[in-house]
Amino acid sequence: MRFSHSFSAAAIMGMVFVGQPAFSQNMDTVLATVNGDQITLGHMIAMEQRLPQQYRNYPDDVLYDGILQQLIQQALLSQIVDGKDDLVLNLSIENEVRALKAGLLLDQISADAVTEEAVTKIYDERFAGQTGGVEWNASHILVDTEDEAKALIVTLAEGADFAELAKEKSTGPSGPRGGQLGWFGPGQMVPEFEGAAAEMETGDVSAPVQTQFGWHVLKMNDIRETPAPTLEEVRAEIVAEIQGLAVDSAIEAAEVRATVELSDVAIDPAIIRASGLLLQK
Repeated sequence: MRFSHSFSAAAIMGMVFVGQPAFSQNMDTVLATVNGDQITLGHMIAMEQRLPQQYRNYPDDVLYDGILQQLIQQALLSQIVDGKDDLVLNLSIENEVRALKAGLLLDQISADAVTEEAVTKIYDERFAGQTGGVEWNASHILVDTEDEAKALIVTLAEGADFAELAKEKSTGPSGPRGGQLGWFGPGQMVPEFEGAAAEMETGDVSAPVQTQFGWHVLKMNDIRETPAPTLEEVRAEIVAEIQGLAVDSAIEAAEVRATVELSDVAIDPAIIRASGLLLQK
C-alpha cells in the first residue's frame, strides 16, 4: 500500500467528493465518486481492517487520507480494464474472492476463540504451581586429549584449586576467568556438555566429557530452579495456539460436511508453470 503518491489535476477530473454532516455517516456514506463509481465509508473501513499493522498505527488523519487515495487509485486503474475479456484477470478475481472469503471467516473464527477464560485455562494447566526449569552455574577446563583430562581430575583430587588449574591448563576462552561459564540453561550448551551438567550435583567434578571442542572437566558451582513464565510472557504463544486449534477444527468440520471429488485426469505437475495456457481460449 502506498500513501505517498499525489494526484495531478487531470487525474482527479471526474472525481466528486460528497460531504455529509458529522455523526450522520453509515456504511453507505459516499466519500468520493470516481467516474460514476462510488467509494463509501464501508469500503474505507473494510480496507482498514485488512491493512498490515504498520499502516494501522498511522495517525487517523493520515490513515484516512491514505486509504481514500488508495481506493481512488484502484478505481481509476480498474476502470481502464473494465469490460475487457481478460482470462487471467477473471481467474485471478475468482481466486482472490475465494481467498478473501476464507480469510475473513478464519479471522472471525480466530477472534471468537480467544477469550481470557481460554487463555487463563491453558496457562493454569501448563504452568500453575510449576517451575520454569533448571539452570546450572559451572566451570570447566578444556584440553585436547582424554589423558590430559584424566590427569586434571587426579590433580584436583589431590587438592589443586580448580580456577587456578583452569587458568594454567585450559585451552578454552574461559580459561583466564578460571573456567567460569556463568549461568546457562537447557539448549545453551552442546548436548554432551549439557548432559553431563544435568547429572551433577553442586560441588561435583565430572569425568572427562568429549565434545566437538575437545575434552572437558566440569565443576558444578551451583544449581537453581527458574520460575515459571508469567501469563503475559507466554500470552502471545497461547493465543496463537488457541487460534491455530480453532482454525484447524473449523477446516476439519468443513471437510467432514463437504463432498470433494478429485478428477482422475492424469496431470503432469510441471504443467502448473505453463503460463502460456492462459493465453489460449
